Amino acid sequence: MKNDPQLHFFQIKTTPKGAPRTVRLLLPKDYHQSSRRYPVIYALDGQNLFDPKTAFGGRHWKIPETMMKLPKKLQAIVVGIDNAGVGRINEYAPFKRGRQGGGGAAHLRFIMQELKPELDANYRTLPQREATAIVGSSMGGLLALYAGFQFGEVFGKVGAMSPSLWFNPQLFNLAEKEIDPRLKIYVAGSKTESRGMEPALQRLYWLLRNGGVSEGQLRVVIRGRGKHNEVFWRSEYAKLHRWLLEN
Repeated sequence: MKNDPQLHFFQIKTTPKGAPRTVRLLLPKDYHQSSRRYPVIYALDGQNLFDPKTAFGGRHWKIPETMMKLPKKLQAIVVGIDNAGVGRINEYAPFKRGRQGGGGAAHLRFIMQELKPELDANYRTLPQREATAIVGSSMGGLLALYAGFQFGEVFGKVGAMSPSLWFNPQLFNLAEKEIDPRLKIYVAGSKTESRGMEPALQRLYWLLRNGGVSEGQLRVVIRGRGKHNEVFWRSEYAKLHRWLLEN
C-alpha cells in the first residue's frame, strides 16, 4: 500500500502577546515507517502550498503531490507558515518602504527562536544549518533571501521565486557584502512576469558571484515565460526542492 505524505496543523503564537499563527506541517511519505531524521524546509505563505481551499485564487503549489514523486533521499519535512493576511507586506519586508514593511527580521526571529526549537524537539529533524532551508515567493522570496544573507548560521539553503527585490532594493547592498560561501541559493523568475524581474535577477547573480558565492552554490534561473502567480511557482517548486536537497 502506497504511503502518502501526512499533513498536520497546529498553532503557535508569533510573539508572547501575538495572535496564534497556523503552521501546516507536511511529513515525508516514509516518516512513520523509518527512524531517520529529515532536512526541514520552512516555506512562507503556508496557505498556498498544500490545499486549493486555502490557496490564493484556489491555485496551490501541490507540494504533497511533488513529495510523492521524490525519492527517499530527497524527502523533507515541509513547514508551511501561514502569512498574516492584510499584514503580509509588513511582516515579510525586511526594510521599511514608506509606511509599509520593516517586520521581516521579527518574523524570522519567530521562526528561529520559537517555531524551529519546537519542531526540533518534537519531530525527527536534522537541525543543522546545512539541512535547514527557507523558501518563499514574491515578498516571501524577498524575505527568504534576507534570511540567508543575515541568518546564514541558521538557514543554510534558500529558495526564492520571483523575489520582490523592487520593494526593498537594500537587499542588493547585502548581496554585495561577504555572504557565507556555504550558503546554497536557488532563485527563479520569468521574463514575462514583470518588466524588472530579469535585470534584477541578473544583477543579484553577479553581485553574489563577485562576492564569493561559487557557481556550484548558486542557481539563478530566468524562464522565458511565466506569470507572477502560484501556477508559475508550482511549476518551479520541484526543481527548487531537488536542487537544494541534492547535496
